[in-house]
Amino acid sequence: MNNIRKQRLQLEYPLNARKPDILWTLMSTDHGLERWIADRVNEEDGVMELTWGELWGEHHTMHARILEREKNSHIRLQWTDEQDPDAFWEMRIGRSELTEQVCLCVTDYTWPEDIDDLHDLWDGNIERLHQSSGL
Repeated sequence: MNNIRKQRLQLEYPLNARKPDILWTLMSTDHGLERWIADRVNEEDGVMELTWGELWGEHHTMHARILEREKNSHIRLQWTDEQDPDAFWEMRIGRSELTEQVCLCVTDYTWPEDIDDLHDLWDGNIERLHQSSGL
C-alpha cells in the first residue's frame, strides 16, 4: 500500500469586493461558477457537474458533491471520484488581518508532484474571476 497522501494547498487571493454578497454568488451558484471556474456548471441534488470545453466537441466533465455550504462564508466540495476521503476543495470568504480587504481563501488537495500545477490552475481561475467580474 502506498503511504504517499495528497498534499494540502492553501491560497489567499485579495479581491476588490466591499461586501461578500457578489463573491458568494460567483463561488456558490451555477451561473457564477460558469464565469470563472468551468465552461458549464449544473447543480442537481447537491452535486455540481463541471464541464470544460464544448459539449458538442472535445470536453471534460467532472462531478463534485457539495459537503458544506454556508451563505456568505464558504462552500466545500469533494470530487465524486476522489479516493482520499480527507481530500476536498473549498472556497472561503475571508478578510485580510492587515488591510481588512475581502479575500478568497482556497483549500485544495493534490499529489505532491502536482502541487505547482494546482497552484497555477487556481491562479488562472482567479485571473478569470478578475476579468469577468472586476473583483
